[in-house]
Parts: sequence; C-alpha cells; structure tokens
Amino acid sequence: MEIIDYLNKYDRFAASTGVQVVEMGDGFARAEMTVAEKHLNGAQVCQGGAIFTLADLAFAAAVNSGGVMTVGTTNNITFIRSAVEGDRLTAVARVEDHHKLPFCEIKVTNQRGELVCMVTGSAYRRRQPLIPEP
Repeated sequence: MEIIDYLNKYDRFAASTGVQVVEMGDGFARAEMTVAEKHLNGAQVCQGGAIFTLADLAFAAAVNSGGVMTVGTTNNITFIRSAVEGDRLTAVARVEDHHKLPFCEIKVTNQRGELVCMVTGSAYRRRQPLIPEP
C-alpha cells in the first residue's frame, strides 16, 4: 500500500471531516478540503479545528513521506483570515528534515490563493515503519 493511500484510509478522523491527501513527495505534501456546513462555528465561519485538521494531515503526510513512523510533538497555528462555506482549502506542507526531529511549515490557502493560516510543527521520528508489515 502506498503511503498516501494508507494515510487517507487510516487517519479516520481526517477522513470523517472530508480532508484528504492529494499529493506527496519527499518531505512534501498537499491536502485539500471543501468547507461544508458541518465545519462552521457559531460565527458562521470555518471552525479553527477543521482548518487545523487539514494542516495536520498535510503535516503527517510530509513528515512520514520517507515511510518511517513520525509523530507530531508541537504545532503552532496562526489564523490570517476566515474561511466560509464553499471555500476550497489547500494545505501545503514542506519539511526541513532532520534524521530524528523534522520541522515543518504548512500554509493553508483558499481557492483564490489567499493565505488562511500558517502552521509550524515539529515531530519525532520513531524506529519503525509507518505501514505495518503483514
């Protein structure tokens, strides 16, 4: 099974929110979601946790792109503008690699290319494969 397929299938929470990894490379990932009514908060804009879930899945894909189990240790999110129902959001994650402690920057934009938020995160690389062997 490819890593992208593994993450889209087994990150059950992200899948349940409509978030999906659409592209991966070495230390790179792109994930997307369309803001639906279920993502809205009381202010009628996309709930921050939904946007973070999108960024977090891109982060997971980027830091795990080498196939070694890598888990997040810290994340920081800064919201720049709101997203509304119907917006198509894209998170692009790029890793500054380190053999044990990779650092990642994730930019979330809307369909007009406007920056919605910035996320930075670091992770810890374990000594096991991401995809369990049968």
